[in-house]
Amino acid sequence: MSDETSDPAVRDFVRAARERFLTDLSDWLRIASISADPQQAGEVERSAQWLAEKLHLAGFPTVEVWPTDGRPAVYAHWPSEDPEAPTVLVYGHHDVQPVDPLELWESAPFEPLLRDTPYGQELVGRGAIDDKGQVWFHTLGLAAHLATTGRSTPAVHLKLLVEGEEESGSPHFAQLLRDRADELRCDVVVVSDTGVYGRDTISVCTGMRGLIECQLDITGPAGDLHSGSFGGAVPNPATVLARLVAALHDADGRVTLPGFYDKVVPLGDRERELLAALPFDERRWLADAQSTATYGEAGFTTLERIWARPTAEVNGIWGGYTGPGGKTIVPAHAHAKLSFRLAAAMDPADVAGQFEQWLADRRADGTLPAGIEAVATFEKQGVRPCLTPLDHPALQAVTRAMGRAFETEVRYTREGGSGPEADLAEILAVPVVFLGVGLPDDRIHAPNEKADVEFLLRGAEAVAYLWSDLASWRPPRAPR
Repeated sequence: MSDETSDPAVRDFVRAARERFLTDLSDWLRIASISADPQQAGEVERSAQWLAEKLHLAGFPTVEVWPTDGRPAVYAHWPSEDPEAPTVLVYGHHDVQPVDPLELWESAPFEPLLRDTPYGQELVGRGAIDDKGQVWFHTLGLAAHLATTGRSTPAVHLKLLVEGEEESGSPHFAQLLRDRADELRCDVVVVSDTGVYGRDTISVCTGMRGLIECQLDITGPAGDLHSGSFGGAVPNPATVLARLVAALHDADGRVTLPGFYDKVVPLGDRERELLAALPFDERRWLADAQSTATYGEAGFTTLERIWARPTAEVNGIWGGYTGPGGKTIVPAHAHAKLSFRLAAAMDPADVAGQFEQWLADRRADGTLPAGIEAVATFEKQGVRPCLTPLDHPALQAVTRAMGRAFETEVRYTREGGSGPEADLAEILAVPVVFLGVGLPDDRIHAPNEKADVEFLLRGAEAVAYLWSDLASWRPPRAPR
């Protein structure tokens, strides 16, 4: 159990507001704010306007819809009456994933369905948990915080930033942060776009990996050649690409780019102990992965590999003839799409340079022979990883808040995916902490996405506790 118990007044307030909360959330879920679909641009705009209006009604004195070169974001600010209180920025997103394949949905994706389960009720609909449900519980949590403390303003200076392009890779988000840095100045960012380890294992995420992607194009002869006339006498781009891909890892599963691991922050003994204590069922995990065996960097567990270690993956590979039957050629070119997940402290720009050096080394050792051109294209700057130390006061406050809301011991996890959190940490120069209540079976990005209603309400409870807890924190501040 948690060292601190829940507050009956907070829980009663949240429960009393349940129906209104679900009604409003369902209204928002009916807006098809798919940022990746140009035909839904108007719906993303409508989603932003809906949220802005609701935040104004919730009491925020400042609410603005911020345009970008893409889809709009929503900003809100409610100052505390305590001038010395810390400033907290809550981050989330109001755009959602496409719904394809539509035929796999058991109900209309933008007609929210409340249904009973063995665990209570769940709300089914696109955006229910990712991320409208997790943004919306902040309004209920704030209302509970004000009502049960008798305050007329939050205990912290509270800001919200809800972007409209997260599901499209946040292409304009970093620039938005730079352009609006003064308005967004804060002491900590709270991200509510994550989940817990399991229904019976409540956890707080402490970090996410970074990401950079690359296309590798291998070119040989000016055109496809007859393999009988030229095969075995000229270099074959497809063969060369296969050798290059194979050379990305050594026999121990380590990535062979020079300097790839130089900046990686190693897992400390304490965190390795905490990860090892999680109830991880590798057989079940493999079943979910539709695989029969684990693989990866030697010396690390499966959880450590996917949460805290960097990787290189081949996302796609093609070249030559791939149609029915045979076509006996030496292809003129071959291609691969690669992605690199980055552990704490790694820089995407470093990886791009390391890959170019790796190609030069492959030229020197003959893997990349004369007569072959290799071009690596990194179209995006990539996403930096982020990590919050376990002893950070803001992370401990989130841990206490989640412990009170769920009345249980809170564990720590990381997430193997990547998002805009690193931009928040780097550009705003503040720590990022995570308060999320998604469940592993919430079918995020998939048909029949859902949110467990009880977990959304517990998320609201955690928010109510968090603002009171953080109010006493006095973060070190540089002169402004």
